[in-house]
Amino acid sequence: EFSIRKDLFANVVLSGGGSMTPTFKDRVRQEVDEFAPAATLVGVTAPRERVYGSYVGGSILTTLSTFPNLWFTKQEYEDWGPSGIHRKAFA
Repeated sequence: EFSIRKDLFANVVLSGGGSMTPTFKDRVRQEVDEFAPAATLVGVTAPRERVYGSYVGGSILTTLSTFPNLWFTKQEYEDWGPSGIHRKAFA
Protein backbone atom coordinates (compact mmCIF):
# COMPACT_ATOMS: atom_id res chain seq x y z
CA GLU A 1 0.00 0.00 0.00
CA PHE A 2 1.55 3.25 -1.16
CA SER A 3 0.02 5.34 1.64
CA ILE A 4 1.93 3.50 4.39
CA ARG A 5 5.26 3.26 2.61
CA LYS A 6 6.68 6.27 4.47
CA ASP A 7 5.82 4.67 7.84
CA LEU A 8 7.33 1.34 6.81
CA PHE A 9 10.64 2.94 5.81
CA ALA A 10 10.75 4.80 9.13
CA ASN A 11 10.07 1.69 11.23
CA VAL A 12 12.28 -1.20 10.11
CA VAL A 13 12.79 -3.61 13.03
CA LEU A 14 15.55 -6.21 12.97
CA SER A 15 14.90 -9.63 14.43
CA GLY A 16 16.69 -12.96 14.73
CA GLY A 17 20.14 -14.13 15.61
CA GLY A 18 21.52 -13.35 12.16
CA SER A 19 21.00 -9.65 12.85
CA MET A 20 23.36 -9.74 15.84
CA THR A 21 26.53 -9.08 13.83
CA PRO A 22 28.08 -5.75 14.84
CA THR A 23 27.59 -3.85 11.57
CA PHE A 24 24.32 -5.42 10.44
CA LYS A 25 22.07 -2.55 11.52
CA ASP A 26 24.24 0.00 9.69
CA ARG A 27 24.35 -2.12 6.54
CA VAL A 28 20.57 -2.54 6.52
CA ARG A 29 20.05 1.20 7.01
CA GLN A 30 22.47 1.97 4.16
CA GLU A 31 20.83 -0.49 1.77
CA VAL A 32 17.30 0.68 2.59
CA ASP A 33 18.45 4.30 2.14
CA GLU A 34 19.66 3.43 -1.35
CA PHE A 35 16.26 2.33 -2.66
CA ALA A 36 14.00 4.56 -0.53
CA PRO A 37 12.49 7.56 -2.31
CA ALA A 38 14.42 10.81 -1.92
CA ALA A 39 13.79 12.71 1.34
CA THR A 40 12.35 9.60 2.99
CA LEU A 41 13.30 9.11 6.63
CA VAL A 42 14.71 5.61 7.16
CA GLY A 43 14.69 4.24 10.69
CA VAL A 44 16.21 0.90 11.64
CA THR A 45 15.73 -0.43 15.16
CA ALA A 46 17.79 -3.30 16.55
CA PRO A 47 16.45 -4.24 19.99
CA ARG A 48 18.87 -6.15 22.21
CA GLU A 49 16.38 -8.99 22.65
CA ARG A 50 16.01 -9.48 18.87
CA VAL A 51 17.83 -12.80 19.05
CA TYR A 52 14.67 -14.15 20.72
CA GLY A 53 12.18 -12.33 18.47
CA SER A 54 11.38 -15.29 16.25
CA TYR A 55 10.85 -17.54 19.26
CA VAL A 56 8.58 -15.02 20.98
CA GLY A 57 6.59 -14.45 17.78
CA GLY A 58 6.21 -18.19 17.24
CA SER A 59 5.09 -18.78 20.82
CA ILE A 60 2.45 -16.04 20.48
CA LEU A 61 1.28 -17.51 17.17
CA THR A 62 0.76 -20.94 18.71
CA THR A 63 -1.59 -19.49 21.33
CA LEU A 64 -4.04 -18.22 18.70
CA SER A 65 -7.23 -20.23 18.36
CA THR A 66 -6.91 -20.17 14.55
CA PHE A 67 -3.38 -21.60 14.53
CA PRO A 68 -4.27 -25.33 14.45
CA ASN A 69 -5.89 -24.75 11.04
CA LEU A 70 -2.43 -23.89 9.71
CA TRP A 71 -0.73 -27.06 10.91
CA PHE A 72 0.62 -29.47 8.33
CA THR A 73 0.27 -32.87 9.95
CA LYS A 74 2.46 -35.91 9.51
CA GLN A 75 -0.44 -37.68 7.80
CA GLU A 76 -0.84 -34.81 5.32
CA TYR A 77 2.89 -34.95 4.61
CA GLU A 78 2.72 -38.69 4.02
CA ASP A 79 -0.31 -38.25 1.73
CA TRP A 80 0.88 -35.24 -0.29
CA GLY A 81 4.64 -35.07 0.25
CA PRO A 82 6.61 -31.81 0.52
CA SER A 83 4.60 -30.06 -2.21
CA GLY A 84 1.52 -30.44 -0.04
CA ILE A 85 2.81 -27.66 2.23
CA HIS A 86 2.46 -25.18 -0.62
CA ARG A 87 -0.90 -26.63 -1.63
CA LYS A 88 -2.27 -26.13 1.86
CA ALA A 89 -0.63 -22.76 2.51
CA PHE A 90 -1.78 -21.16 -0.74
CA ALA A 91 -5.18 -22.85 -1.14
